[in-house]
Amino acid sequence: MTQHKNNKLNKFDTFVVGSLPRPTWIQQVIEEKKHGGKDLDMVNTQLDNAIPMAVEMQTAAGVTYISDGEWRRESYVKIFAESVDGFTLDLSENITPNAFSLKYPAVTSRISKIKPIALNELKFLKSITKKKITVAIPSPYTIGRRMWAAEYSKEAYPERKMFIEDCIPILKQEISDLAKAGADSIQIDDPWLSLLVDKKYREENAIKNIDAEIEISVNSLNSIVDQDINSVTSVHFCHAHFNRQHGSFGSYHPIIEALGSINVDRFAMEFASPVSEGTSVLKHFPKDKIIGLGVVDHTNTIVEQPEDIVTQVTEVMNYLPADNITLNPDCGFAPSSANPMNFDEAYLKLTSMVQASNILKNKFG
Repeated sequence: MTQHKNNKLNKFDTFVVGSLPRPTWIQQVIEEKKHGGKDLDMVNTQLDNAIPMAVEMQTAAGVTYISDGEWRRESYVKIFAESVDGFTLDLSENITPNAFSLKYPAVTSRISKIKPIALNELKFLKSITKKKITVAIPSPYTIGRRMWAAEYSKEAYPERKMFIEDCIPILKQEISDLAKAGADSIQIDDPWLSLLVDKKYREENAIKNIDAEIEISVNSLNSIVDQDINSVTSVHFCHAHFNRQHGSFGSYHPIIEALGSINVDRFAMEFASPVSEGTSVLKHFPKDKIIGLGVVDHTNTIVEQPEDIVTQVTEVMNYLPADNITLNPDCGFAPSSANPMNFDEAYLKLTSMVQASNILKNKFG
């Protein structure tokens, strides 16, 4: 069983949730790489030269745990299909219930790992910064929900659950490799578990037994973190977003009780946006876990004021002790590289978050 690393975290530490907005030219490089339009060595050199800017932005903002902005990725979940054989690109249109549709890979044959998922990203990042590093990988359940489509996948995997089970050993090994390589924090992205709170999503995906879906997610998460590692482990939940529109709505009440059964240290959850319907659900948050409290709404162009963030956190302290609270944006600013978000806006929002953290640390020790 994983040993919890809660004692590595300080109250009100700040995290990014993986992705940052990408300049247009990086979006184009990623698209050209995807379709084989550029020499791979040239692409890697260009991204090696660009990523230090993402690092310096987070460093300037003062964030405790930083990432590479996920600037090498087309998306937070497609990175799995880029690293594992068995997928056909842009085959499946995955529609979220309220906002948007995007093309996704679909699994079409039995999968096998061909290269690391995030390990090389981590190694490069460690070579250019002494900051604490957080690295994100997608969860088995979210991969299964995103990239198993009956019309394309049944021949390889007659049931979605079978595909999810085959993802587990690949992700478990990746977590082990990331920890050995010195990742300070490993984040597992599982927004598709939190989409279950949306009744419309459940209806459109013919999900009649929410408890069975929660069990699949929880069991698969526990399977990949069931190892002794020194990294802080987190699971990230949000309501999905693209172009400042959310893909789902609803309180975390339907899934909150399950969090105590997930063997990670921390949960990074969306709470700044009204789509989560407030923070009162945190009265049911497990007492032995750390909350990564979403205090920045990435879909809203208005930059939060530090004093307003402090007020939000202080209210949450009615439910959770200060020692169990860390801060982060609601989600990554651009989980998809094509997401048209603003880099400078992200910097200002992260800066406000860090300023609020400093106020809270001075006030509560």
